[in-house]
Amino acid sequence: MKTASNLAWVLLAIALSVISAGCAKSTASAGVPRPLEVGVAETAQRDVPLYKEWIGTLDGLDNADIKAQVSGYLVRQGYKEGSFVHKGQLLFQIDPRPFQAALDQANGQLAETQGQLTQARAHLVQVQAEVSVAEANQGRTQLDVNRYSPLVQQEAVSQEDLDNATQNNMAAKAQVQSAQAQVETARAQIIATEAAVQAAKAAVENARINLDFSHLVSPIDGIPGIAQLQVGALVSPASGAITTVSTLDPIKVYFTPSEQEYLEYTRRFPTAEERQESHKRMELELILADGATYAHKGTFDFANRQVDVRTGAIRLAALFPNPGNILRPGQYGRVRAAIDIQRGALLVPQQAIFDLQGTHEVAVLDGGNRVSVRAVTLGDTVGHQWIVRDGVHPGERVIVDGVQKVRTGMIVTPKLVQVK
Repeated sequence: MKTASNLAWVLLAIALSVISAGCAKSTASAGVPRPLEVGVAETAQRDVPLYKEWIGTLDGLDNADIKAQVSGYLVRQGYKEGSFVHKGQLLFQIDPRPFQAALDQANGQLAETQGQLTQARAHLVQVQAEVSVAEANQGRTQLDVNRYSPLVQQEAVSQEDLDNATQNNMAAKAQVQSAQAQVETARAQIIATEAAVQAAKAAVENARINLDFSHLVSPIDGIPGIAQLQVGALVSPASGAITTVSTLDPIKVYFTPSEQEYLEYTRRFPTAEERQESHKRMELELILADGATYAHKGTFDFANRQVDVRTGAIRLAALFPNPGNILRPGQYGRVRAAIDIQRGALLVPQQAIFDLQGTHEVAVLDGGNRVSVRAVTLGDTVGHQWIVRDGVHPGERVIVDGVQKVRTGMIVTPKLVQVK
């Protein structure tokens, strides 16, 4: 019995020693925490374009207000609102009947004056013939005078015969003058009638124009807006625009750089030729209201002639392709352009930068994975990265995930992450 009791005590002592060793090992393990795991990225150095952004407003390339040029009632709308229309397509019809009646009346007046002109010309021919007859008669009486004059001196004819011949000749001359006066009168009548014909033609053309004005057609290819007046409305030249048609492909985008930015650009490209070449190379991006970048690049179109004295900005225009007419006038966006290239720029992900009481800082790891928090000087942003002018060096690792949990001197476990 004593031997069994001793064996039990030995086993109990062994068990207690094992338990004690296990607890000591567990306690030792709990006393040395594992290093914090953080996401890191390496700084990169490369040439990067520097971008500027401006608020942009979209407008049609051409915007045509459709207004009435004559008074009347709208009797028809010839398009579906929001659909594409072609140049010359009927948009609205004003009641054409009064204008058709005016055209018919003007055509009648023209026909009447043209008939009068024909009669005047016939009358001229008639009086010209009478002039010819009168001149022939006067020539015959002149021959009588010429023949009788020497015969009177020879007493072959009487003085009375010569006097009669002279009187007849004078009467014939008067007849010629009268006929010539009728010719001049007939010519004056023709001139007056021709003027009346021209006036009648002008009246016809005016009536035809008014009739054409009763057809309100689109002057351009484009998209018409909502009709401001409906069928049955009375319109006149004093009425406002019934609708507006806009050419949307390409679409125009206005944006307003500051006067200082404009002057900086002109100093870089001082001549018109240099600016023209710069415009050809310039690619503009349009960032839409939802933050998406528009798929098509834009080109520079023109600069306004003056700087706005109220804002100190100059208005520029760009053209963007707009297949399908997706973009519409009145939209807002941001116009972005690469204005320069910075050589050898040092880039750090934006999430690696944190702000501490107005100072920008970044957590950098050394070769032993020890954290060093440094102040940095920032430049422009390039996508999702900052250009760092001072504070880090190329190839250094910066913490991008878990940066709020580290402090200077801490040793961490780095994990390389891909930063978008």
